[in-house]
This record gives sequence, C-alpha cells and structure tokens, in this order.
Amino acid sequence: MEALFKFVSGIVAGIAALFAPIHPLVITTLVFIGVDFLSGVFADRAVARREGREWYFESCKAWRTVVKMALSVTAIAMAWLLDRCVLDFMQLNLAKLFTGFTCGVELWSFLENAAQLSEAPLFRWLRRYARHRVEKHLQIKDDDHGTRTR
Repeated sequence: MEALFKFVSGIVAGIAALFAPIHPLVITTLVFIGVDFLSGVFADRAVARREGREWYFESCKAWRTVVKMALSVTAIAMAWLLDRCVLDFMQLNLAKLFTGFTCGVELWSFLENAAQLSEAPLFRWLRRYARHRVEKHLQIKDDDHGTRTR
C-alpha cells in the first residue's frame, strides 16, 4: 500500500511540476471570469430593479460560469502542452495568447456590465471606443441594409 501511495504521489507531483509555470495564467483567467460573473449578477439585479421586476439569483448561471472556468483552464493547459511538448521549436506562446483572448473577452463583458450597472458615461464611452477600435482593426463596415460585413 505504501508503494502505491508513493507511486500516485510521484505522478501527482510530476503533473503539478509540468503545469506549475502556467499558474499565473490560470489565476489571471479565473479572476477575470470571476469579476465578470459578479459584475453580471449586480448588473442584472440593477436592471431588474430599474424595470420594477423581481430579481432572484439563478444557479444555472453560476454553473455556466463554473463550466466556463473549467473549460478555460483546460484550454490553457492544452495550449501550454502544445507550446512545450509539440511546437517547442516555434515559441508561439499559445497559452499566453489564449489567456489574453479570454481575458479580453471577459473585460469586454465587464465593461458592458459596468455600463448597465452604473449608467456612467465613461463606461458607455469605453464600450463604444472598444467596439470602434475592433471594427476598424477588423475592417468591419455597415452596408446599406444595416448588415455588418468585412
């Protein structure tokens, strides 16, 4: 039994050592997702209060956030393995790119929640500015029918 315990402990320690360098990426992603979730809950409550309807916490939204966190951590780990074990000669930093993309999406969502929550002009302006920059960078234009094209 002691040999089995040492074997399992060794495997767990090896896996932990393999993924130890990505813990800042994982923590950053989890913080961004958590802040977005909390701001979303508060924004939803504020909108319900303004509309005069009853608000209640929905556990399905919390579970979706838990699933999103788990999938994001898994994707970061998979990207890290690609970076280090498969494409180590290319130095693409896929894990950092994926983390940056995920955190950028969560930041955008936070800005939307902040705009709903506070109705402050700053957050509405930031949301419009970010949208304009993305459209300009991706060269997205509205055609005569109101449809967005690239």
